[in-house]
Amino acid sequence: MAFVGERLGMSVPDYAALYAFSIETPEQLWIAAWDFCEVIAETRGDTVVRNFDRMPGAEWFPDGRLNFAENLLRRRDEADALVHWCEDRIRSRLSFVDLYHSVSRVAQALAAEGVGPGDKVAGLLPNAPEAIVAMLAATSLGAIWCACGPEFGVQAVLDRFKQVEPKVLFVTDGYYYNGKTFDTLGKFQDIAAALPNLDKVVVLAFTQDNPDIGAIDNAVGFDAFISAFAPQEIVFRRFPFNHPLFILYSSGTTGTPKCILHGAGGTLLQNLTAQTLHHDTKAGDRLCYATTTGWVVWNLMVYGLGCGATLLLYDGSPYHPGPGVLFDYVEAERATFLRLTPKLIEDMAKAGLEPAKSHDLSTLRSITAAGSPFAAAGYAYVYDKVKRDVHLASPAGGTDPLGSLVAGNPAGPVWPGECQVRALGMKIEVFDDSGKSLRQETGELVCTMSFPSMPLGFWNDADNSRFHAAYFEPYPNVWRHGDWAMLSEHDGLLLFGRSDATLNARGVRIGTAEIYRQLEPIDGILDSVAVTQEWDGDTRIILFVQLRDGEAAIDKVADEIRRRLRENASPRHVPEKIIPVAEIPRTLTGKVSELAVREAIHGRPVRNLDALLNPRSLDSFAPAVLPELES
Repeated sequence: MAFVGERLGMSVPDYAALYAFSIETPEQLWIAAWDFCEVIAETRGDTVVRNFDRMPGAEWFPDGRLNFAENLLRRRDEADALVHWCEDRIRSRLSFVDLYHSVSRVAQALAAEGVGPGDKVAGLLPNAPEAIVAMLAATSLGAIWCACGPEFGVQAVLDRFKQVEPKVLFVTDGYYYNGKTFDTLGKFQDIAAALPNLDKVVVLAFTQDNPDIGAIDNAVGFDAFISAFAPQEIVFRRFPFNHPLFILYSSGTTGTPKCILHGAGGTLLQNLTAQTLHHDTKAGDRLCYATTTGWVVWNLMVYGLGCGATLLLYDGSPYHPGPGVLFDYVEAERATFLRLTPKLIEDMAKAGLEPAKSHDLSTLRSITAAGSPFAAAGYAYVYDKVKRDVHLASPAGGTDPLGSLVAGNPAGPVWPGECQVRALGMKIEVFDDSGKSLRQETGELVCTMSFPSMPLGFWNDADNSRFHAAYFEPYPNVWRHGDWAMLSEHDGLLLFGRSDATLNARGVRIGTAEIYRQLEPIDGILDSVAVTQEWDGDTRIILFVQLRDGEAAIDKVADEIRRRLRENASPRHVPEKIIPVAEIPRTLTGKVSELAVREAIHGRPVRNLDALLNPRSLDSFAPAVLPELES
């Protein structure tokens, strides 16, 4: 605020004034943010934004040139860059200078494989230092990084990677979760064989000292891959401001997951701003994240390196070897920031954890709880049982904008159950069905002004038709995010879950199509519908199935459903309840109506009954006739 006030000769006394400045003069905001965050670039260019009034279509800093990886590798000293805990199995650390040298070696090895600008490099790796090294090496060359967690099943991975056809794939020999070791080489062999344009598979020895990789075509061990290359100065080639950087994957509600293409400069500028201002990240801070590499949280985390902060990576179950393991990590590594989910906080409360009494959390300044709506009870638990003077924020945004639409304000009050503020430069509103802006009423969360981290589009969507349909309908020239929300009396935001058919279970977004595909081969299932139920302050997946042999067959079928989803998708895809029903509601065009079912099981009125082929089928989903929904 002082920086903007001095630069522009204006008064900026509080966040409200800074936010007003950010949406009234967005060009001034992003120039100031660029300078304040010290973005490294060959040039910024004279034009801040072209076609600002088009959404999509605006071009930010069209003449700018920079290298994403160079900005994250700016610090080169002996302090910790990456610290890694994997449950009670692994402890390691990598300094900033060693991180730079590791990236240098992997980048040389990738270049020797012919990897260059626009090529795709993919990862199936745990949240370990090697994943960040591989990503930075690839993006330093102008390649595009995409990833899934190693727990994903074969089909779930191929649904994503076959669309983008990576040139090089980094995989692990296995991973640890909840005290168990899971071997992955068998399924990764099948995945590699199904990717015809794959030139090299680089295998990280994570759970074994010398894994047998002979059955995987074109495979080489991670250490052998870089053995011929000594660390050297990285010559960072500067690319256009919005050179493609990441492919993130949508949840696949209506088909295979959409491949969301994000640019380097816009996401860098917006996330350095978020880290520096909304999260109060400074050089020397230590940021603790429990995430997988296939979740957008991992991508958001890495921008902390651009602030000179240390990343405290956690991989595996956040409940093993005990429910307080993340607080053990915070205490041992003197973390200043901790990223949790509402579900994790709920479970800690139920377990009776009182970290304020059991742990030294004196260095901890900030906690974020994001991924799903965060109830007021969670705020009370954090301030009563974790730390009285911590800044607790619940940002929202994620995969689609690769950033936050609403965020934290370290200089402002925290209201239980509310996302604190609308993020700088994000003109966030709540619309009704007709596009009227609402206050203190529920509606669609939208952004009515262009922002730098907006996706470049979808992969293999030449005319942008799928991209436009995903975000810019039914409100032309407005970003529709897909959350049901309300602006509060404090100018914060209350979130009530997804407004579309995407499942949001325990903070993880899952597409219904990914579940349905696994049900198709199961004999005896005639039809199905998957929805999320609001439950115990969070959400859970409920699967309804219409069976050929009636309700009597449910036990056998349910076991097969769980097995297929766990093995071919991921454990997160397994529903908490599988309930037989007589009929599944479908639209006049034959589509399963998830939205109608979701409203019905909550006892809420269902809109547009005329659009249903069989509206009477909803009678079977009323809470009064489904006692299973109350347990």
